[in-house]
Amino acid sequence: MPKPSKHILVIRLSAMGDVAMTVPILCALSQQHPDVKITVLTKSFFKPFFRNLQNVTVFPVEVKEKHKGVFGLYKLARQLNRDNHFYAIADLHSVLRSKILKKFIRCKRFVSVDKGRKEKRLLTSGKAFKQLKTTHQRYADVFQTLGFPLDLTKPTFPKKADLNQNLQLILGEDSKKRIGIAPFAAHEGKMYPLDLMKQVIEIFSKDYKVILFGGGTHEIDLLDGFENEFENVINLAGKLTLNEEMDIISNLDVMLSMDSGNAHIATMLGIKVVTIWGVTHPFAGFAPFNQPEDYALIANRNQYPKIPTSIYGNKYPENYKEASRSITPETIVNKIVSII
Repeated sequence: MPKPSKHILVIRLSAMGDVAMTVPILCALSQQHPDVKITVLTKSFFKPFFRNLQNVTVFPVEVKEKHKGVFGLYKLARQLNRDNHFYAIADLHSVLRSKILKKFIRCKRFVSVDKGRKEKRLLTSGKAFKQLKTTHQRYADVFQTLGFPLDLTKPTFPKKADLNQNLQLILGEDSKKRIGIAPFAAHEGKMYPLDLMKQVIEIFSKDYKVILFGGGTHEIDLLDGFENEFENVINLAGKLTLNEEMDIISNLDVMLSMDSGNAHIATMLGIKVVTIWGVTHPFAGFAPFNQPEDYALIANRNQYPKIPTSIYGNKYPENYKEASRSITPETIVNKIVSII
């Protein structure tokens, strides 16, 4: 293994799904350009995402505390300048905070991600309904511009994690196949109605081990209800660290997720992922990495022709809130059974 000679600072501060989407790209970068050292500037909470990558270290940012505001970013840049000499900066976030930070860091070579805002406006306005460049490819284009072309067609993924004794006890020793289900998303328009999700969980619980993921008091209470009502259902929400959740996810047979962060965590670990799409659509470029198109289950656009109503699912007509109700539980069950 050659000693890394070029040091790249990668900026991607939030949100969870977007940070997780950088992992397959940085994996390809570290494997195809082993002479590159990579420092990822992100929230400390996301550090486990990068645990399997060679030549990659995480520099934790505290944007709400010591790195808050312009002066906080200046202090951060001073620390980065003191400890590092960067060959280039890859800004995969491209927001005001990262733009200010770049002005303080000593490095003349930097490239920001092209988020394709114009094409996305055309997509959500209904003027151009077509597949846009994926976010993964947009990230890869940044490194291409910096002189590090990436081939994303033959990805590699980490081995299944060894489960510690506590995780083994949680999952049990039976040989049932494991289906992860992450039923929540940041916005209601992206979520599958919980009454229908309950039907999906009930069907799967008869023959499979169902493992539920979520967070927040309200979500935990709802998932506890499913766990108490059905056999073979385990609610992990609020019980494990991110590292431990990733260990469990890497041992799943398939993950069922909304258009949300859990889909991207599962795919970066090499797990098959079926996604449910409400008011958003894979054409915006946020489909999970390396998954077949038919793993994305999409709301009925004949019934809801304005989909996608927005890129992030935060804007939609009131009668679109449950657009994903047009996807039947049988459709979801049949798709996952065909995969598993």
